[in-house]
Amino acid sequence: MGIARLLAKGWTVFCVFAAAHALRLSVGAETASVHAIWAIAISAALFVAMGLLFVAGYAAAGEHDFHVVSQLKPAHFLPSFDDAAFFGFAVLSYLMQVFVAQNVTANPAAHGLRAAIHFAVPGQRALEAAFFCGVNGGQLLAAAFAWLLAIVYAASAGPRVRLSAGLLRIERARNSELLSPAASAAVLGTLALAGFQLLYVGTGFALLPCSAYQEVSGALLIGLAPLMLAYVIVAAAVNLIAVGPE
Repeated sequence: MGIARLLAKGWTVFCVFAAAHALRLSVGAETASVHAIWAIAISAALFVAMGLLFVAGYAAAGEHDFHVVSQLKPAHFLPSFDDAAFFGFAVLSYLMQVFVAQNVTANPAAHGLRAAIHFAVPGQRALEAAFFCGVNGGQLLAAAFAWLLAIVYAASAGPRVRLSAGLLRIERARNSELLSPAASAAVLGTLALAGFQLLYVGTGFALLPCSAYQEVSGALLIGLAPLMLAYVIVAAAVNLIAVGPE
């Protein structure tokens, strides 16, 4: 849960999620073709590679042992349980947005989910206030489902925070980072607080133009942003505990 790995995983998921929605929008506009699919795939791959290149540079800047790459093993690339849960929830959120939400808005279970999230998450109420921007019931249901997944993820990862903090201490003892442990905790904590204010409280929704809700940015905000916020909050908690005594 170091800064470098967090950035690499978050950026990769962000790019793949955005590319999937860009492909969906091109299909919906009946402009999809082999060339369009290739253009989206190549653009996503380039953005992922660009981000990972910067992350690798950050990670290398903090390494005193430049042979660390040669020490990598296949097991280092396997996702942890929390990472697998995050990736799986991101897939579920996308499937809900694309294939389910628009078709079950009148379902009693869907209505109950929207009512529960409306009560628990001020950001959901702020999104509902954007109804005049063309936000429909399907998007509101998709947002409620994303918040449900984010809450489940945070609650599931909470009991393992201390274990993850212990593993992070061991990792830092072996490989140094450019930022100190305290600085990493401060950066992630600040990011978590800003995300909490913008997304959970809903301040960010008032800053968006109406056009954003009908584009890829709106799909990311509705389907992925709550999960990313939960992921950052868990990472901030891990780093904060790792700074303290064992």
